[in-house]
Amino acid sequence: MKKSSYIILISGYAFLYIPIIFLIVFSFNNSIFPGIWTGFSLKWYKELFSNYIIWNAVKISIKIAAMSATGAVILGTLGAMALTKLKNFKNTSFFQIITSAPLIMPDIILGISLLLMFVICERLFGIPSKRGMVTIAIAHITLAMAYVLLIVQSRLADFEHSLEEAALDLGARYFQTICHVTIPIIFPAIISSWLLTFAVSLDDVVIANFLTGAQATTLPILIFSNVKTGITPEINALATLLISVMSFITITIGFVLYKKSYTAGSS
Repeated sequence: MKKSSYIILISGYAFLYIPIIFLIVFSFNNSIFPGIWTGFSLKWYKELFSNYIIWNAVKISIKIAAMSATGAVILGTLGAMALTKLKNFKNTSFFQIITSAPLIMPDIILGISLLLMFVICERLFGIPSKRGMVTIAIAHITLAMAYVLLIVQSRLADFEHSLEEAALDLGARYFQTICHVTIPIIFPAIISSWLLTFAVSLDDVVIANFLTGAQATTLPILIFSNVKTGITPEINALATLLISVMSFITITIGFVLYKKSYTAGSS
């Protein structure tokens, strides 16, 4: 039984990581054809660093992801606090369903509905809705708020509200209590939700495809559009760099957490 478990585990990891290994290997391929190995070369990395279109798409994607994550964290945290405080409100369960709806709604439905909303606002109310970074960021905030709300609300569920009451009894105002008591305690949940929503926004292609403009081509849209003409090894090189950066960050965080747990255990 143990041997079969190891086989299943190794098969699962192989299914996940073998395609990534092939991608990394062929980023060093000398040939322009992705499936034909003709020799080792670094020329695609040189081409990548001189490709203005790709780096412009990377810059736009990072800007949109940062705006979306920040906006979603602010609104989602406020929403989580409100739903936690209003436990006895009779429509709390209804608001819970509404706020979590983007999680189960298909991205294509969300993209079409937001595009229609922007068009209607422009035609009926004269609100300019030129598609670009702002429209994509608003759409990503709408989606990412649901993630933030779930993460922060789960942290607030175990929160000792007596700490807030003690601060209020000692003369602190409600806003001071939120800033100096509540937010520092739930700060790890806020940071984790920011990182998650940043990754969700950076990876999105379906919603952004409906709301993008000529001057706001994100990296996933650029890669998706290049599929029609054939992906060049430059994309493999870019993907390898992204994998390397994410792996380094993950390993560093894991090492820091392990060191903290080891230090706490030894003490």
